[in-house]
Amino acid sequence: MAPLRLSRANPLAFTRWPVTLITILVYFAFVIPLLIVHHVVPSPPNSNPKGLDIPQAWADLQVLTDGYHPYNSRRNDEVHAWLLRRIHEILDAAPSPDEYRSVDEEKPEVFVFDDTRSNLTFVGNSLSSANTAVYFEGTNILVYVRGWEDDEERWWEEPNGAPTGKGGVLVNAHYDSVSTGYGATDDGVGVVTCLQLIKYFITPGHAPRKGLVVLFNNGEEDYLNGARVYGQHPIAKFPHTFVNLEGAGAGGRAILFRSSDTEVTRPYMRSKYPFGSVLAADGFATGLITSQTDYVVFEGDLGLRGLDVAFMEPRARYHTDQDDSRHTSKNSLWHMLSAAVATTEGLVSDSSNQFDGAPKDDAKVASGSGSRAVWFDLFGTTFVVFQLHTLFALSVTLLVVAPLTLLGTSIALTRADKMYLFRTSAKVEDSLETVPLQGLRGFFRFPFLFAIPTAVTVGLAYLVTKVNPLIIHSSEYAVWSMMLSAWAFLAWFVSRVADFARPSALHRVYTLTWMFVLAWVLLVISTVYENKWGIAGGYSVFFFFSGTFVATWISYLELFALPRKSEYASQFRPTSRRASSYGGSRLGTASGEEHDEEGHDAEEEEEEPTESTSLLGGGQRTTFANYVRVSGDNRDSDTDEHYHPDVYRHEQRWSASLPKWTWTLQFLLIAPLVLIMVGPLALLLTSALHQTGQDGGSSLFIYIAIAALTTLLLTPLLPFVHRQTSHIHVFLLLIFVGTLIYNLVAFPFSQTHRLKLFFLQEINLDTGVTTASLSGVQPYVHDAASTLPSAFNQNISCVEHTTRGTKCSWPGLAPRVVPDTPISDWLNFTISNPSSTADDTEKPNHARITLSGRNTRACKIVFDSPVSTFSVLGSATDPRFPTSSPHGSKEIRLWSRDWENEWVVDVSWTGNTTSSTSSTSVITDDDALTGRVICIWSDANTAGLIPALDEVKQYAPAWVAVTKAADGLVEGSKGFSIKH
Repeated sequence: MAPLRLSRANPLAFTRWPVTLITILVYFAFVIPLLIVHHVVPSPPNSNPKGLDIPQAWADLQVLTDGYHPYNSRRNDEVHAWLLRRIHEILDAAPSPDEYRSVDEEKPEVFVFDDTRSNLTFVGNSLSSANTAVYFEGTNILVYVRGWEDDEERWWEEPNGAPTGKGGVLVNAHYDSVSTGYGATDDGVGVVTCLQLIKYFITPGHAPRKGLVVLFNNGEEDYLNGARVYGQHPIAKFPHTFVNLEGAGAGGRAILFRSSDTEVTRPYMRSKYPFGSVLAADGFATGLITSQTDYVVFEGDLGLRGLDVAFMEPRARYHTDQDDSRHTSKNSLWHMLSAAVATTEGLVSDSSNQFDGAPKDDAKVASGSGSRAVWFDLFGTTFVVFQLHTLFALSVTLLVVAPLTLLGTSIALTRADKMYLFRTSAKVEDSLETVPLQGLRGFFRFPFLFAIPTAVTVGLAYLVTKVNPLIIHSSEYAVWSMMLSAWAFLAWFVSRVADFARPSALHRVYTLTWMFVLAWVLLVISTVYENKWGIAGGYSVFFFFSGTFVATWISYLELFALPRKSEYASQFRPTSRRASSYGGSRLGTASGEEHDEEGHDAEEEEEEPTESTSLLGGGQRTTFANYVRVSGDNRDSDTDEHYHPDVYRHEQRWSASLPKWTWTLQFLLIAPLVLIMVGPLALLLTSALHQTGQDGGSSLFIYIAIAALTTLLLTPLLPFVHRQTSHIHVFLLLIFVGTLIYNLVAFPFSQTHRLKLFFLQEINLDTGVTTASLSGVQPYVHDAASTLPSAFNQNISCVEHTTRGTKCSWPGLAPRVVPDTPISDWLNFTISNPSSTADDTEKPNHARITLSGRNTRACKIVFDSPVSTFSVLGSATDPRFPTSSPHGSKEIRLWSRDWENEWVVDVSWTGNTTSSTSSTSVITDDDALTGRVICIWSDANTAGLIPALDEVKQYAPAWVAVTKAADGLVEGSKGFSIKH
């Protein structure tokens, strides 16, 4: 028996253990920090930074969130008064002018505006709200800190006064909460951050260059009313940029949701803990994210340029009683506060005039326009911002240069006679004989490696959506583990089967070539979207393609290390039929080969022929494996049994000349880039969407998205996965089986990941009939409703709801929102001045509706068919906000700053018409206008006022969270019919 030939130990060799260890370590080295950054919020400093008081901010947050304070509540008025007191306390504690002069500054003037005069009428400008009109009276609080470059005159006191300087900066937060949430992060943290900003910019050394307007707006939760009515105040003419502070979750890090342009985003780079990706902005732009913040008013309606900074998780606590100080933290407060201070300071200190430009209108300082931006953070410590045009130019350049580079390298290889790719044989010099190269082997492997795992993960997405669609609500990482383990195991299994059947030293270069083509196609699509629709989230594709291109190019350059094909063929000139069968099947090799740890076969002794010896085996036993496994030519030319020590297992013998370490460089060029760019996007998408199924979002979409992101994250393994050991993949198979079973059978909710159900109580004030309802996902909403005492033995009626899933209703406990008053007197209205025109159906009909409600300041009029025009007595209008819709208005919402206010509404309509849209297709007979007058009650701070809601909170399962289904918790209505 000849001695074994072992390869020299090489920690970077392209063999099983080095490949397994290095790939696992690299993935862990990037995934673990990404998870830590995503879930661990930085702690505030031990001592207060100059100009800030973090303990005081936390104390303010606790005071602000000691009760529900929606606009339509008494507690809201108390918060308004408290904010005014806190603002004046901060201003009264400001240092003396001498302390400012010690740092060569003048003490800035500060003006406080308690706006109890502005009002506005407008019609919704989105497709979903085009039939809804609003009249709103604001109670905003504005604080103007004059910058040392600002005009010294009080121009806002003049009837038509306007600033003449370069404008200033607006920072906005809303101080109203929803009726079912304490508003700690939505938007209490934003409010106390604004208080701290006032303190910061009146601290010596921080006096702003440009003026700062801090807006405490009231009415964001109900149709963004507060931000819209802000535009009516004279000071609204001054800011040209803004920072909106918001909350769409209940803690964690405050993310930069979106920004208007590159220039206004750059000040955010000053933040110590930047966090966010432009992909979130693309989600809003494409309609994937349908909820909105005040950002759309400032940027879209008022024409300002700015940023939207908000909390986004956990969504299950958003708008519930767990959005309180107990479930957020000082860390989250510090994260938003530090980002707001850094960004605002950058904006107010700007001296470049980059925000100046042609004014959009005469109502404010010129805002100009900026360039579209690409931005993202790196591990929560570094922020990258550049223009979308730059990304487009780089993408186009790389799309052209990269293929030409590979083509030029291929031509050079061909001229050097070293192009082994796609070559099946090489001709022996001065001879007609050829030597097999097996250079095509491995080319068709990638489609199977890529398609099979991807198809299975997509199939898993459909399976889980069908069987247990909301499991991701509480177990998003169980879903991720299932997808990742399935994809990785299948990719390894398919590659090992292919490697066993047709071993090839060209697996890596062929796989990288396929990946290059795939990434090239993705980059073409991404570049088209960048240019045509301004979608910037494809920046990750650019980096993926860049890394894949360089790695592929290295694989082509490696081929220069090979001998010339003619020289190789001359060394292995066939001398016999057996010696020339390098590419044949392993029929002459026993199946029971032994291998050393590098994969080399041990030498075997030949069996003596017996009666049972195969006639085809030449004295050796033939097994099934001998037929299906095709060998390479890695054998000794003399004995045909020994294997070259520098060739891996049965791969082509000419591969002995290939470098053994370059695979590490190729892997490091692809995997880290993909993890750094795609990893945060995967975490961001998961956090933003995994609990939106309860709100009516598509469960399938998030599962498909995870399957697609799994493919992107693990594709960098494909050129190397066939070299990994079986140990890790057997473990992954066990993980897959366990998580699959869990995801299919586990209950999707828990006390820490509750299901939100939407509550509303409706009472017919004409008949006294009251109905309570919960809306949400079936069958859970029915299960929750059936546990309530008042619903026991009652007929629970469940019908499909357009936006909230299924609405289950039952006779509810009578509300007591208007004490000591008969139900019929909770709402009063009169209709007067009907049209007297009977012979001209083309002429609009007119009516005046006067209404008021007891113990409320919010009512609405809902029409069965749209009214063509309307007006509210005493209302202001603004050309930036439309007051009519082409399809008319089916609902007029009325908000007053005074309790039990009386509204006077004039409406006009056209009789005998049918609406042009199916959603409002109602034919009016005899010019009649029908509908209901409704008043709403939203104050749930006192137990017993809304017993049906108290019952849900007390008796519903622990995995249920209750939130509001509409502007009010209780709606009382009376019907009307207006005829000429």
